[in-house]
Amino acid sequence: MMSGVSPLEEIDIQTDAFIEFYDELPLWSAPFGLRMLDRVPMRAGQTVLDVGAGTGFLSIELAQRCGPTSRVIAVDPWAPAARRLRRRVAHLGLANVEVVERDAAAVDLPGESIDLIVSNLGVNNFENADEVLRNCHRMAKPGAHLLLTTNLSGHMHEFYEVLRATLIELGQDDRLTALDLHIAHRGTFESVSERVATAGFTLHDPVRGGFRTRFADGTALLRHAFIRMGFVPAWKSIFRDGTSESSMARLEANLNEVARRRGELALTIPLACIEGRK
Repeated sequence: MMSGVSPLEEIDIQTDAFIEFYDELPLWSAPFGLRMLDRVPMRAGQTVLDVGAGTGFLSIELAQRCGPTSRVIAVDPWAPAARRLRRRVAHLGLANVEVVERDAAAVDLPGESIDLIVSNLGVNNFENADEVLRNCHRMAKPGAHLLLTTNLSGHMHEFYEVLRATLIELGQDDRLTALDLHIAHRGTFESVSERVATAGFTLHDPVRGGFRTRFADGTALLRHAFIRMGFVPAWKSIFRDGTSESSMARLEANLNEVARRRGELALTIPLACIEGRK
């Protein structure tokens, strides 16, 4: 294992110390957020529900871009993020943003009260995504728009090829099923679209695309702060219990070898922007 920060060091996202230095819009999320803002209706006076708002990049942008007669309701159960968002709203003097610290499936706003529902990279992080979408449909006015962005199955396939080979090399073939389940949970363009339709929304001109994220090697990837926060814990859990340290070291070495041969470690991120209407 290389010296310096270890990818095995846990990042506690529930602390105010973490949230204080968390980027308003991590570079990882920016391509998805920009795709959302390119499509979302910008209308004065509308009521907007931001599902999985986090620290509020999208909520604050929409509150400002749609103007003071709009109302934005930012929903997220992540308590430190909600506290930071409230501070930011107060600092900016935005009277049209309400922060709701709650699971979106349990939000009890009146039926048919929302004009626009947005969720940037939320759907893959909801344990109860179908319940969330059904509740969104209940709250949406007739004709309301739902827009969500998500990464898709095939995400970072270059990395997962190396992870699969590492499991086989280490004799952990019994963990390949866990790897397949982890990869599959993101869903395909078709399955995410179907999930939105099943909730009752009519699909309208969904868009898919993608981008690359590039690193010098595996050491740089596994020590990147956002990767350590958002991905490394799940990757560690794929290895057999009690082998995380040695297995991650082998994975790092294998990623570094790939980067040496290719000149860098470039990872493909497929994305979708799904629009539904009630």
